[in-house]
Amino acid sequence: MTADDSFGRLDDDDYPAYTMGRAAEMLGTTHGFLRAIGEAHLITPLRSAGGHRRYSRYQLRIAARARELVDQGTPIEAACRIVILEDQLQEAQRINAGYRHAAASAHWTRPSGGRVA
Repeated sequence: MTADDSFGRLDDDDYPAYTMGRAAEMLGTTHGFLRAIGEAHLITPLRSAGGHRRYSRYQLRIAARARELVDQGTPIEAACRIVILEDQLQEAQRINAGYRHAAASAHWTRPSGGRVA
C-alpha cells in the first residue's frame, strides 16, 4: 500500500482507523463499554494483524448514539437494539428515496388502453 492509498482512506467512513483506546477517548467512555456493545452485536470491530480491535468512523457514530441512550438511563442491551432499529430505518428510508427518485425521473406514457405503461 502506498501513502497515496492510505490518504485516500481518510475519508472512508468504514475504514477501521481507530484503536480501542482512541475510540474510547473520542467517545468519552471506557474500553468495557466498547466491549459491551460489541457483545450486544451493535458493532463488530475489525481486528488488526496483532488482534487488536479497530473501529471506523461509522462505528464510532453508532457507539456514540448508544452511549447517549445509556447516559439517559436505557439499559445497554435495549440501547443497542434501539440503535440497530434506527439504523435499519434510516437505510430503508434511503432506499425508498432512491426508488421515489427513480420513479419520478422515469418517463411514463399512456398507451391507447389508458393504462400507465
